[in-house]
Amino acid sequence: MSAPLRFDGKVVLVTGAGNGLGREYALAFAERGASVVVNDLGGNFKGEGKSSRAADIVVEEIRAKGGKAVANYDSVEEGEKLVRTALENFGRIDVVVNNAGILRDRSFARISDQDWDLIHKVHLRGSFQVTRAAWPHMKKNNYGRIIMVASAAGIYGNFGQANYSAAKLGLLGLGNTLAIEGKKSNIFCNTIAPIAGSRMTETVMPPDLVEALKPEYVSPLVLYLCHESCEENGSLFELGAGWIGKLRWERTKGSVCREPGKKMTPEDVRDNWDKITDFRNSTHPTSTTESSAEMFNILKNLENQKPSRSSPSSGGMDIEAAKAHQAPPTEFSYTERDVILYALGIGSSTKEEDYLKFLFEGAGDFCVIPSFAVIPAFSSQTGMMVGGMPGFQIDLTKVLHGEQYTELYKPLPPRATLTSRSRVVDILDKGSGAVLIVNVETFDEKNEKVAFNQFSTFVVGAGKFGGKRNSDEAKPTANPPKRPPDASISEKTGIDQAALYRLSGDRNPLHIDPSFAAMGGFSQPILHGLCSFGYATRHVLRQYCNNDVSKFKAIKVRFSKPVLPGQTIQTDMWKEGSRVFFQCKVVENGSTSLSGSYIDLHEGGAPTKSLSSGSLQTDALFNDMAQRASSQPELAKKINAIFLFEITKDKKIAAKWTADMKTGGGAFMKGILKLKGNMMLAQKLGELLKPAPAGSTQTSKSSSGGSSLLSDALFEDMAKRAKSQPNVAKKINAVFLFDITKDGKPAAKWTADMKTGGGVYKGEPKQGKADCTLTIDDKNMVDMASGKLNGQTAFMKGLLKLKGNMMLAQKLGSLFGETSKL
Repeated sequence: MSAPLRFDGKVVLVTGAGNGLGREYALAFAERGASVVVNDLGGNFKGEGKSSRAADIVVEEIRAKGGKAVANYDSVEEGEKLVRTALENFGRIDVVVNNAGILRDRSFARISDQDWDLIHKVHLRGSFQVTRAAWPHMKKNNYGRIIMVASAAGIYGNFGQANYSAAKLGLLGLGNTLAIEGKKSNIFCNTIAPIAGSRMTETVMPPDLVEALKPEYVSPLVLYLCHESCEENGSLFELGAGWIGKLRWERTKGSVCREPGKKMTPEDVRDNWDKITDFRNSTHPTSTTESSAEMFNILKNLENQKPSRSSPSSGGMDIEAAKAHQAPPTEFSYTERDVILYALGIGSSTKEEDYLKFLFEGAGDFCVIPSFAVIPAFSSQTGMMVGGMPGFQIDLTKVLHGEQYTELYKPLPPRATLTSRSRVVDILDKGSGAVLIVNVETFDEKNEKVAFNQFSTFVVGAGKFGGKRNSDEAKPTANPPKRPPDASISEKTGIDQAALYRLSGDRNPLHIDPSFAAMGGFSQPILHGLCSFGYATRHVLRQYCNNDVSKFKAIKVRFSKPVLPGQTIQTDMWKEGSRVFFQCKVVENGSTSLSGSYIDLHEGGAPTKSLSSGSLQTDALFNDMAQRASSQPELAKKINAIFLFEITKDKKIAAKWTADMKTGGGAFMKGILKLKGNMMLAQKLGELLKPAPAGSTQTSKSSSGGSSLLSDALFEDMAKRAKSQPNVAKKINAVFLFDITKDGKPAAKWTADMKTGGGVYKGEPKQGKADCTLTIDDKNMVDMASGKLNGQTAFMKGLLKLKGNMMLAQKLGSLFGETSKL
């Protein structure tokens, strides 16, 4: 018969040893010569209360039999105190049995935070704290035995014990890792899942079953696993009622569900399900090495099956295959709402002087900020990367947007359905990663190319494959001139800027979720690089283009450092020829967020038609208004304002007329007449269109001769009326500017100066600024003056656009004929 297993000279710490299994372990170790630390907080099985009585009774029982034992009443969360008790009383620590535990059973829907946290604090965190405190002493002694106590509930799950199950299975993972790390120091760790009658199980088991499952049927395995002669390590055992069984993992042979060069789909999984779940010829991996070995074999086999369509790099990357890949085209539809949302996302504000053109769909000059062209392209290239491509597999958690180039071939319309086609043009080897260069061409409904984008994406860890470092395909960056910037614009971003910008398509959680930002190494969510890209576009447009989007040609940027929402972006600009070099800095810390950047502009575009060319139909109208103002000087006194009329044609300003009368029912949607300044002065202009008093001389013939604008005659008549009726100017007392358009383009400008006595004349105000500016189509101007178009209705429907003092527009009736409904 073999010698009995003794523990003489060994020091054993048993947690939760005041009752049940823990008590049995403590008594058994002491009986076989071990010095035992009996730990028990003295609470009930729910973890409530505290008492020294439970531990003291066990210690007294051990000592009564001649054994060595001391009590400890600390919580296992204070592991250092438990181990210190062993060291102070016995000088060492050899064995730890992590037995302490409580129950707080609830169905999953009823588990409270406290129910969850207490279970994990005692079972998982407590075992961690005690074992960690003992670990350095075991390593020093080159000896240690550790027992983790799991449960069948942790292995298999059990109704009403989600908190308990999670903690118990966590102990298995902890124990397996300690077995690996401790092996070289002769520290072995095993996990048991016992079933025995105890304070905890007596609440869920009938009395006769509790009696049959005595703790003494469990302790023998624990003692054997903790003996110095036992070399079992990293194992899991189920036991109870004298039965002991060892558990292991079992894995099916499985099935490879993809083919080289093809996208793996859910249908591939479905079609291989029987093989995936077939346990015939199964394996039993015991380590991560064994677990991953099969994966590496599969990858190797797939690589060997890869079609030899080109010469892959030494790193297994097939650049030619990636470049030859034809990604399916993507369709992107947007409306004015998306355009406005994007403008807000890149900082457009109602505080800006001409904000309506970017933020109000009813504005006559409503337009799309050019950098919006990156949005449909971003959707396309992201879809290609997510969908996968042959020759280059991308881990989307390791991609960084490095550079961006965007070129517009014509301004984007406020709403459209665009089609984008993406393709890889090169992959560069930068050592620490690879740079994927993707070109995206975007077409409108007529299949006309409207934009080109190039995305340079850095893929961390994908380098060192033997590829080239540079490419002729890449759009180059450019450094600014070595002189102080010609202009600078600083603008503070909103604290919610990233949250707003992401609604335009880039919903990477890095920009909204602090936990994702932390994984990326950031203290808080960062602003999208393409948001700063948009800010820079706005700044250059404002500084050098007077916000005329038609002057924008292309932009190139390099994303250098992140911007945090709420920080201030400073755009420094240098203009040389048609190129504006720029860089963006974060004012708060001085870091450069965009570098090597520039915007190319269209210079010397189609010239605006001469305002005196006489090609606008409204010229006759303004000539008539001029004659009317001249023949009726009382009109100036009545109106008493200066009006500037900006006449548009084909949505561009074609002429400006000034009416100087000072110095001598529907929805407001798409507009044709705009008022700027004191808009209420526009109401006075009707005076200039009223018929002249009997006997006065009037003509509707254009004084400019050969005019193609209907409104010319109207303004000429207004001029006569203002001159002949000076009381009209006094009544109006404002300056109006009429911007006349034709076919949506500027066609003429007329001023009605009813303030300084200047009368009605073609062009902008000669003195001061217009109190009220009206932008209106040539034909609509005539219809309004003739009474065919009601001014109030036109304004509400957007057929009148006013800028300035809108109320002045009510006075304009004095300048028009009696049929005018201004």
